[in-house]
Amino acid sequence: MDTAIESRTDPIVAVVGWSGSGKTTLLEYLIAQLAARGLRVNVIKHSHHDVLLEPPRKDSARLRMAGAAEVMLASPFRLSVVRELRGAAEPALSDLVARLAPADLTLVEGYKWEAVDKLEVYRPALGKPALFIEDANVVAVASDAPRPDTAPARLSWLDLNRPDQVLEWLAGVVAARS
Repeated sequence: MDTAIESRTDPIVAVVGWSGSGKTTLLEYLIAQLAARGLRVNVIKHSHHDVLLEPPRKDSARLRMAGAAEVMLASPFRLSVVRELRGAAEPALSDLVARLAPADLTLVEGYKWEAVDKLEVYRPALGKPALFIEDANVVAVASDAPRPDTAPARLSWLDLNRPDQVLEWLAGVVAARS
């Protein structure tokens, strides 16, 4: 694991799974519940697509397109930073984590290839292989199917249809790091 990630005081958990498995829906629930408990939760969402974060005719987009390396848009309600990579390599997860403010927990959606603790959202009906079989960084699986006999004993097996169960597991991760 990268030292920038290891040096964080907040636990980092990547929520991984195949497209259509319900990662974002589960994350919405988990984040809302954790925030309601007074926890500060950061999120990094990976996308394979070109992401449009601002209307093209807005001032911030015009300045970015004029050649600015980064544009920070700040208001009394929120701020955002948009960095145009202009052919440079996508930043490593550790670089992104380093830019975040301190939190009680950082959740990452995606980044299957990173060596961080992972919660896999697994639905066998999708017809895709389980990630936990090949990835020792998967520490828990939230599934709509019973635990298979082949699942390693090290895995926490959680009922995806009981998101409160996943929430309590995640709250335990935060408590263990506190």
